[in-house]
Amino acid sequence: MRSAFINELVAAAEINENIVLVVGDLGFGVIEPFAKRFPKRFFNAGVAEQNMMGLAAGLASEGFHVFVYSIANFPTFRCAEQIRNDVDYHNLPVTVVAVGGGMAYGNLGYSHHAVQDYALIRTMPNMLIAAPGDPMEVIACMRYLISNPQPSYLRIGKAGEPCIHAEIPEVSPGKWLTIREGYKGGVSYLTTGATLDLVHQLLNQRPDLKSYSLNSMPLWSMKTKAVQSQQVEKFEGVITVEDHLMDGGFGSWLLESITIRPELLARIKIKSLNAKVCGMVAKQSTMNMQGGLTVEFLCA
Repeated sequence: MRSAFINELVAAAEINENIVLVVGDLGFGVIEPFAKRFPKRFFNAGVAEQNMMGLAAGLASEGFHVFVYSIANFPTFRCAEQIRNDVDYHNLPVTVVAVGGGMAYGNLGYSHHAVQDYALIRTMPNMLIAAPGDPMEVIACMRYLISNPQPSYLRIGKAGEPCIHAEIPEVSPGKWLTIREGYKGGVSYLTTGATLDLVHQLLNQRPDLKSYSLNSMPLWSMKTKAVQSQQVEKFEGVITVEDHLMDGGFGSWLLESITIRPELLARIKIKSLNAKVCGMVAKQSTMNMQGGLTVEFLCA
């Protein structure tokens, strides 16, 4: 996903001279194509995330679309006040790019876990969350964000995620993308972010789940809740899957979205990470297993 992001950013910057990239003294091995091609539009703010976000807001206030790139926990919780006060409340075109969502950096310790970031970002009224599930969705989300500059949060995987889509999909906020059609009116898995591959593998390996549909939602926000009930009502059950804690996460967001239709609430089942992972250290696959993102748990 990181390669898809930087390639798309460079391609867009060739056309749009207002695109700027700001980093917090990391991303090396990824961001060089942009830094070398556009040195006057690349800024390394150093290990000073709050200052980095203030710089991004200042540039955005002067007409730039600023992409702020860092490991997932650093550009979120470390500078939450700057995102809220300087970016979101002023409705500025800053895209916070968080690489390594979920437990992607699990072996570096709980300081690097990104399992509470949805909870933080989705409470900000102008922020649009972009959580692509594969490199094709990264490209689609990038093209949407560049065409619609706004306060946004792009959460991408660390590396090596396979392409699930055969081609670049068309995305829009709150829209479900159909990956696999099961029985009409049956049960659908609904993912956001990197758990798309996990569920895709599950459905391919389990013939007993052939009736299940699979949808992803790469773009969602506080503003897109109203359109969810008409999508949920198409299925007798919807199972959300996310590499985030349940509290304040994607599944909780969907439940909140359909409180206007209380008869639909019982159709939602949430699959997320158990909070015990917050104090654990291990590689991503182990952390996901310990946190409950297993075949047995997803089928239960």
